Amino acid sequence: MRRYELIFILRSNLGEEEIKKVIDYSEKIITDEGGSIIELNRWGMKKLAYPIKKELQGYYVFCDYAGTPAAVSEIERRFRIDDAVLKYLTIKIADSISAEEVEAAISTVKEHNEAARKAAEEEAVATTEAESAVPQEEAAEAEEQPQAAPAAENAE
Repeated sequence: MRRYELIFILRSNLGEEEIKKVIDYSEKIITDEGGSIIELNRWGMKKLAYPIKKELQGYYVFCDYAGTPAAVSEIERRFRIDDAVLKYLTIKIADSISAEEVEAAISTVKEHNEAARKAAEEEAVATTEAESAVPQEEAAEAEEQPQAAPAAENAE
């Protein structure tokens, strides 16, 4: 087996189930050929750098997998036929990868995703705390300002 990275862009007007259908048949081709998915990441809707098939936005999907050249050929054949796919790019990362290396890569990705999820949760909590502190500070400032205003009027 070889290790590949696949990035494909889907039309922006597709529904969630159509997007899932394209991703599912890509995964099925890889697994049917004896490969395994290391990482599947939906990047979501992004603005394209230039119009592709008259589309200005596209739904990006990234897939890191171990598979055979036959799987790559079949995926690319299906992408050429499918009108939902605007662009795709497959890059060979390694000429050969063992089952142990695949498992190590999968566990590394899981650890990275878990750490990123925890960091995002901590950031969300910190943001929530900061937002709740701001109205309290504004209320305190509002209470102080009316007291200072009459003193300024008396000075004139």
